[in-house]
Amino acid sequence: MKILLTGAEGQLGRDFLFAAAARHEVVAHDVDLDITNRKAVLERVASVSPHIVVNAAAFTDVDRAELEEVAAYRTNALGPYNLALACREEDIPFLHVSTDFVFRGDSTEPYTEFDSPAPMSVYGKSKYAGECYVRSLLNRYYICRTSWLFGVSGKNFVKTMIEKGKTEPRVKVVDDQEGCPTYSRDLAFKLLEIIEKGIYGIYHVSNSGSCTWYQFTRDIFDIAMIDTPVSPISTEEISRLAPRPKYSVMRSVVLEMQGIEPMRPYREALEDFILRDLPEWEKQDEKTR
Repeated sequence: MKILLTGAEGQLGRDFLFAAAARHEVVAHDVDLDITNRKAVLERVASVSPHIVVNAAAFTDVDRAELEEVAAYRTNALGPYNLALACREEDIPFLHVSTDFVFRGDSTEPYTEFDSPAPMSVYGKSKYAGECYVRSLLNRYYICRTSWLFGVSGKNFVKTMIEKGKTEPRVKVVDDQEGCPTYSRDLAFKLLEIIEKGIYGIYHVSNSGSCTWYQFTRDIFDIAMIDTPVSPISTEEISRLAPRPKYSVMRSVVLEMQGIEPMRPYREALEDFILRDLPEWEKQDEKTR
């Protein structure tokens, strides 16, 4: 299978390339393909002639999106629109990665693929707009919502907390937002499995289990053997531009319906990330400096 991948230098993009390259041909693009440029997208997809396009590109800075609304919508909505349009022209399927932020976060039960989105932030609204474009243009698509992503490349919460734990006397972390931490490498392999199954639709794809950011930090420090005290605080105690969903736990009902194995518990994935994959990546990164 030939896969055209966008956002290849991002956290998920790199792991998807790692997962897919062993058994598929991947044509990887990042800043060299501006997904907001319709002409460039149409021409590139036509020239590559892939069997599927996978979009891992996104404007992911949640707070900055509040200040740069047009930029967020261009990447998160117009970009998927252009890619979906190109897929329609070439009659090929499209996989688009979305987010738990499409939900309002006022539920007490995990959100399923059949619950109605109601995003609060510009980031969530722009991502949902991208979903709507994909659904309106294509019949053969995969919309895969994920959450609380961490991986070896780029910045993420796990790396930030490890650094804080090593340099600060005490760490304060929000304890009233609950979600599903997801290892980008696990997600990449699951996305590939979904593509290979060929069952189109909307999927919730995250590691199993849920926690608050405070509980997640406790897990991180426990695995990394960091003794720094962690104090729980409320969302109101920190100043953030964008509203966050208080509860964005997702359940993968469609994976269950299709008989696809759920992703492993986040704690197990976190252990592999901290104890095995992150140290190995840091060693390789030092060699390239």
